[in-house]
Amino acid sequence: MTDTIALTGIVATTPRHLVTSSGLAITSFRLACRQRRFDRTKNSWVDADTNWYTVSSFRQLANNVEQSVRKGEHVLVTGRLRIRDWENQDRSGTSVEVEAEAVGHNLTWGTTSLVRSAPPVSAEQPDAEQPGGDQPSGDQQAEDPYAAAQSGGAQPGGAGSATDLETRPA
Repeated sequence: MTDTIALTGIVATTPRHLVTSSGLAITSFRLACRQRRFDRTKNSWVDADTNWYTVSSFRQLANNVEQSVRKGEHVLVTGRLRIRDWENQDRSGTSVEVEAEAVGHNLTWGTTSLVRSAPPVSAEQPDAEQPGGDQPSGDQQAEDPYAAAQSGGAQPGGAGSATDLETRPA
């Protein structure tokens, strides 16, 4: 059974990162999603049950999760839910897993800063490394709306640019 699910919770284990022999990056961690409810007799919020999920991420998302997510942090996860029954010689049970499509920090609990990761360099892009490191050329910046936002400035002549502000009537 697979369904899409969105979860908020606390990273309960240190994320475990590995790369398979074929080069597939995988990062997984346990997520604790505690439910709260309002108890009218106590006139306060009380903790209800905690649901536990194993969250797995793959490829570039796995690399970004490894670099960004730590045990104890509040996160949001969306992905495909998989519920599987299992049994071995002594025991049996049900595992609840999420194959993550997106993982991010829950900004209700703090702030974060996004640093775009470079796309993987493929064999089809010879000479992808150019002088100047990972800074795009001027032509690339004009085409990439994120490049302008990262450099802290607006594109010349665009809405909100200095020239636009100077010509508006007061």
